[in-house]
Amino acid sequence: MADSSPYSPPVEDYTFLLGEAFGLDLVDRATGGELSVDDATDILAAAGDFAASVIAPLERTGDQVGARLDDGQVHLPDGFAEAYKAFVDAGWVTAEAPVSAGGDGLPGGIRAGLSEMWNASNAAFALCWLLTAGQIHALDAAASDELREIFLTKLVSGEWTGTMNLTEPEAGTDLGAIRSIATPRDDGSWGIRGQKIFITWGDHDIAENIVHLVLARTPGAPDGAKGLSLFVVPKFLVDDDGSLGERNAVTTVAIEHKLGIHGSPTCVLAYEDATGYLVGELGGGLAGMFIMMNSARAGMGFQATGIADRSYQEAAAYAANRLQGRVLDRPAGSSIAEHPDVRRLLLSMSSKIFAMRALGVYVGDLLDRGESDEDVNRLGEFFVPILKGWTTEDAIQVTSEGIQVFGGMGFIEETGVAQHYRDVRITTIYEGTTAIQSNDLVGRKVLRDGGATAEELFTAVEQTVAQLRGVDHPVAARTADRLARALDAGRRATADLLGFAESPRDVHAVSVPYLMLLGTLAGGWMHASAVTAVLAKDEQTTTDAARLTSADFYGSHHLSRVHALAETVAGGEID
Repeated sequence: MADSSPYSPPVEDYTFLLGEAFGLDLVDRATGGELSVDDATDILAAAGDFAASVIAPLERTGDQVGARLDDGQVHLPDGFAEAYKAFVDAGWVTAEAPVSAGGDGLPGGIRAGLSEMWNASNAAFALCWLLTAGQIHALDAAASDELREIFLTKLVSGEWTGTMNLTEPEAGTDLGAIRSIATPRDDGSWGIRGQKIFITWGDHDIAENIVHLVLARTPGAPDGAKGLSLFVVPKFLVDDDGSLGERNAVTTVAIEHKLGIHGSPTCVLAYEDATGYLVGELGGGLAGMFIMMNSARAGMGFQATGIADRSYQEAAAYAANRLQGRVLDRPAGSSIAEHPDVRRLLLSMSSKIFAMRALGVYVGDLLDRGESDEDVNRLGEFFVPILKGWTTEDAIQVTSEGIQVFGGMGFIEETGVAQHYRDVRITTIYEGTTAIQSNDLVGRKVLRDGGATAEELFTAVEQTVAQLRGVDHPVAARTADRLARALDAGRRATADLLGFAESPRDVHAVSVPYLMLLGTLAGGWMHASAVTAVLAKDEQTTTDAARLTSADFYGSHHLSRVHALAETVAGGEID
């Protein structure tokens, strides 16, 4: 059986999303006219070529060979180090880093596209950069000038990589249970002791140094999360002249044997009086780490979208060439892509992926604009748990449908599609499970402001419905009707949730269904925006026609889930 089909980057979709779908050139607005959607297309096309030619060929090797631990050092499969060097030399690390940290600061909508492409081509490889990107944001926000000079510059250049060290054997979701200790030293550094588990890219041999961002408790600190501080702990110590010195007292005890992402080394690290440096204020560790975690949570949405699209592309290619059985009302010799249910599966996959992709661009743009506008930032933060939770949950379904398209061959590892199903499964768990995302959504966002931010979303959806009602086209009419009904269900579910304010168990028992409701509704809104943009053109292309079909399918097959989820929310906890 041949390996999976080549990866085809979705540059055309991103050109549409960045330049047409939301009624303006998002890139031009984000950069004050320095860049346009045409520049974004060139950037994404170059990135897509790199992803397809350099990173994607290593995906199967990473899965089949994986990382190995040998005498305390993790080694990646042949080709990984060379691919990472090429990634750095091409400037992709610096391009995505914020200007305030010394990077080029590409807009959020472009970064969403880049992140999807890195993850679609090789999710295990992309995790290395995803964690480094998050640490760059955290250090940029909180590190001293000295730490910025020593560590941040090397991370932004790509010479060093970064990790996030939170989880311990007895402290997973409950970070307040962390027991790693940081003891002050006379020279201003700290001695770090403890064990961290599930550390993504915690050790490897593709870059010369690794910078660990570690949560630890200091002597005399209060119990719980308020007693945690944040520390930079390098794998190799840095001498006064900036050169690397001796290895720090951080030992790689083991690497985890996982369901998927085998090319991403997930490490158990032991800190044995390792040298670390305080980032920010004592007791401010969780706030600093959440900057990194928030970046990573948005990144999970892009990762899920990428893996889902890779699964779809391979399923579509297989279905287009596979002959099996006489196809109803089609000529003899038609491929299985023409079977009604296979066509349903493929449209199910592609319509969800477009919704995920569009929401990623929208949220990326919100978070950019939110840096200078508190109201926009509040809406962007509202969407982060939805982007993370909804896309990852639905991506599992998409990759499952990909296997279904292949039939029995999908269950065979040689086809490659089972890898996507295995790889994507972790996305609903790390950086906070779906329930952690939904608890954040309902507790810190919906209940705290009495549903005001949720109503901002609903009002925006309502405006799109009104736009569609002014368009004389059957898809516009159906989309408007379906979206209006789903909007009513969303408002009703939000009112029911607010009605449970004095009954926390009811709220949290239905928080995941509520998150999925808002994600599904937002996906329908993204499709509706696309319909509006397509039908505003004087002439539609074949691709435009496909976008209308995709929106029509999403409205009929996926947006309808909102009504069932609203019923679930209304029920609260079932005793």
